[in-house]
Amino acid sequence: MIIKNLIMKTIIKPLKVLFSTSLGSKKEMKSVLVKITLDNGIYGLGECPTSFVSRLETIETIKEILTYTKKHIKSKSINDFEEIVHFLRTRFFMYPMTVSGVEVALFRAYLNANGIDEHIYWGANLKILETDITIPFLTDLNSINSWLNYAIKKGFKIFKLKLSGDVKQDIPLLSRVYEILNDFTSGYKIRIDGNQGFTEKTFLRLHDIIEKKGYSIEFFEQPLKKNDFLGMKIIKKYSHFPIILDETVFNSHELNHVISENICDGVNIKVAKSGILESKRMIEIAKRYNLKLMIGCMTETMIGLSAGIYLACGTGQFDFVDLDSIYYIAHKRNYGNINLVPPFFFINMS
Repeated sequence: MIIKNLIMKTIIKPLKVLFSTSLGSKKEMKSVLVKITLDNGIYGLGECPTSFVSRLETIETIKEILTYTKKHIKSKSINDFEEIVHFLRTRFFMYPMTVSGVEVALFRAYLNANGIDEHIYWGANLKILETDITIPFLTDLNSINSWLNYAIKKGFKIFKLKLSGDVKQDIPLLSRVYEILNDFTSGYKIRIDGNQGFTEKTFLRLHDIIEKKGYSIEFFEQPLKKNDFLGMKIIKKYSHFPIILDETVFNSHELNHVISENICDGVNIKVAKSGILESKRMIEIAKRYNLKLMIGCMTETMIGLSAGIYLACGTGQFDFVDLDSIYYIAHKRNYGNINLVPPFFFINMS
């Protein structure tokens, strides 16, 4: 079972709504799809997305790395995929999402070559998964109304709101979202994602306003800059809602560091940023230290997103699920044995 080829394909899809966060805005999803083929015809698929979080990973750079990778992995045994991934992580440590896309393709080629189902590999503990849906940071009321109307009609009950870090803009947006949800649905939950947009001072100010207004927040994700460890330590002690870290934690080493600093209540694991092997290690570490586990995604197609779905359903370990990228683009209702019935993913185990 020797690696024969790596094929790449750029994919660009328009988004249904402007995806806007404190880090930037975009109207399109851009990824490079990866197909790794073995000498017996078996293959595995992965996806290298682009993101504001890792600006070095442009389409052009991703393709350059994949061209190098194609030469490096050719004629190697797929059973050595873990060693290959370790080499790529070391060689391209500044390009984690690109390596993760290759890793998923290698992992799936390995599973397929050995007759192992991806869902079963992770444990097959769940066959149904409910995701939230993201509300971008939108200042235009018509856009907010339209996107929330879409999400409510689709049946979503859990909403993750992107905020900017500018409290004067964030509070009216948060209030408007609550107003719409109260008018048109019930039994909903709201999560907040700061995407590093806040300072310690602005977070504490927003926190107190939220408390005063009586808004119920399930958790607050990545409020401060990813390396502001002192600020995170202060806000964690002050906050009445859990702090979940995303951009601060890409691997198990960084997770161990934030645990030693006691600066969060949970961690957002994304296959797109950490890959298969590191995600597995991070789950084990988080459970050992009783951290909340969230699974998230980048702006991905189902090729990348399905890796997170199988991981979450298979392990059954995640407290919060944020795997909504497919609802930002035109999509089918079925992908392999995964059925999309929003807000749920169903895995056909027959």
